[in-house]
Amino acid sequence: MFDLGWTELLVIGIVALIVVGPKDLPVLFRNVGRFVGKAKGMAREFSSAMNQAADEAGVKDVAKGLKSATNPLNSAMDGVKDAAKSFTFDPDSETGKLAQERKDKAQKLKEEADARREAAKAANAAAEKIPDFAVEKALAAAKPAAAKKAAPKAKAPAAKKPAAAKAAAAKPAAKKPAAKKPAAQKPAAKKPAPKDKA
Repeated sequence: MFDLGWTELLVIGIVALIVVGPKDLPVLFRNVGRFVGKAKGMAREFSSAMNQAADEAGVKDVAKGLKSATNPLNSAMDGVKDAAKSFTFDPDSETGKLAQERKDKAQKLKEEADARREAAKAANAAAEKIPDFAVEKALAAAKPAAAKKAAPKAKAPAAKKPAAAKAAAAKPAAKKPAAKKPAAQKPAAKKPAPKDKA
């Protein structure tokens, strides 16, 4: 009615507290509440009496007819709705057949894409395995060559250190490619130790 919010009501209450005083304030609010209640009751009675008079005179029906006649959007929408009811999806029609063909083609393309993805995964897995075999073959071929190079060197000091020759021959064989590991984090720089004051 007056469109008062909570902040406005709070301000009115504070002003009333200051002007009227704390002793008479509850009595004042009670009387104001009764007055507002009576005013709302009278407004409700008046509006219901007017609505009854309008219903008896047939104004409500006239207003409804006038409203529908003046709203061209509703009348246009009624025509569109009636036209849309006549269109139904028929799977045996040409449109239905084309829709089914498109659906089948889309499914076929999806299956082909899945097959290509699987083939690419298999190729990547095979490519990862091939270098391992190639490295092992290269190491196997490198062992005899390393042994031949180590043999002339081993003959001269063989009398002195036969165990060293065996260790030198074993070192190339021990070098196998390690699996790739993520790079380790660099250790934090150490601060220099504080010097003793002596």
